[in-house]
Amino acid sequence: MKTANKKVTAERLVRDALEKAKHFADYNIFTFLNEDGAIRRAREIDKRIARGEKIGRLAGVPYALKDNFLSPDGETTASAHILEGFKSPITATAVAKLEAEGAIMIGRTNLDAFAHGSSTENSYFGPTLNSVDKTRVAGGSSGGSAVAVALDIVEFATGTDTGGSIRQPASFNGVYGLKPTYGCISRYGVVAMASSTDCIGFFTKTPDDMDLLMSIASGQDAKDMTTLPDYYNDNTEFAHKKVRIGIIKDFDNDSVDKEIRAALKTKCELLKSKGHEIVELEMPALKYALAAYYIIVPAEVASNLSRYDGIRYGFRSDESDVLDDLYFNTRSEGFMPENKRRIMIGNFVLSSGFYDAYFLKAAKARTLIIKEYEKAFKKCDFILTPVSPNLAFRLGEKVNDPVSMYLEDVMSVPLNLAGVPGLTIPAGKAKSGLTVGIQMIGPRRSDKALIEFSKELSEDD
Repeated sequence: MKTANKKVTAERLVRDALEKAKHFADYNIFTFLNEDGAIRRAREIDKRIARGEKIGRLAGVPYALKDNFLSPDGETTASAHILEGFKSPITATAVAKLEAEGAIMIGRTNLDAFAHGSSTENSYFGPTLNSVDKTRVAGGSSGGSAVAVALDIVEFATGTDTGGSIRQPASFNGVYGLKPTYGCISRYGVVAMASSTDCIGFFTKTPDDMDLLMSIASGQDAKDMTTLPDYYNDNTEFAHKKVRIGIIKDFDNDSVDKEIRAALKTKCELLKSKGHEIVELEMPALKYALAAYYIIVPAEVASNLSRYDGIRYGFRSDESDVLDDLYFNTRSEGFMPENKRRIMIGNFVLSSGFYDAYFLKAAKARTLIIKEYEKAFKKCDFILTPVSPNLAFRLGEKVNDPVSMYLEDVMSVPLNLAGVPGLTIPAGKAKSGLTVGIQMIGPRRSDKALIEFSKELSEDD
């Protein structure tokens, strides 16, 4: 990762990044460019370098911030109309840690509103375009962040992953994307989607950069009671020993694009040639994951979005002065269709007549999925799977077919329900030129080992 020094100033790095961001403006990557703030911060870092002061590990490194991370720079909108005009009085813990090491935020990236989606087409600001093919989706919900890294605008970008929102856009744009173990990085100061599955992670161009960012951002936070003690930096470096790689039989079928299956097979053959063992796994409980996810997550979404009412902050409808009408109009105008869909589903499955029939059963299925992964990791060290069943699909292809869109998450949501880490690794390109990614999964707290082992895989690309 290129940092500032006496030869290459932080201001030069930032100005170059801002120029690239403007050059690629037609991709609709950013909701806000932090020009004045970024240049001011870069000059401060350059003065510290000139004085010979100690600087951080990310000194002068430009980065892009997914627009659901709170910070005073610009408005935090989560790409939703209902949060337009909201300037945060606080800074997310992850942002504070990155900027304490000298990283400079050059802009906020586009996402599906409130991170509800798999394509970044549900944004109030319009879709972000795929970095390889402008007629295709960027993936979601962290599409803007993935494209910002893929187009080399920034060295890294932040993301959130509730059911694949880092890993899938990383695959669609040919970069690394990590969903850490649940609780590894603090969620404090990040707009909540589903609190029991949300994870904070990153997009990078190399495993080494991912390792550095994880070493900075991970650790316990008194402001987030779900965070774990800093196991990441306590782990010893992963030894490149012979490992057992699990392949899930149910994910190798005609429902998965043949070029994705071919990329997975190629990686398996390479691993076998290096002496690693390939283990075939049967994980029948995973067939319940998508159904369980789209019950549990909308329930948490409905709860988390109930705070947006037009009274305390953000957008307020001016259609009525009657309180009930104000709530109704503000939420009707402020939420995107996908937000409303998830609120309605969530309230339905939590209602007194249906809680046992839906939510309770989904919670039990989640326990089965957790146990399924525990069982699998007794047979193997890592699991290798596709990230999603298809390559980047065309803009508008699935936006009016929510079930088809949800099926894109079938291979990514099980990890969030189980709380285990997953890393998207670039695996070349399809004949169409679209990028292909594969997903390496490890047991809880194996994040560092995943990143280290991915270096061995990347040597073959």
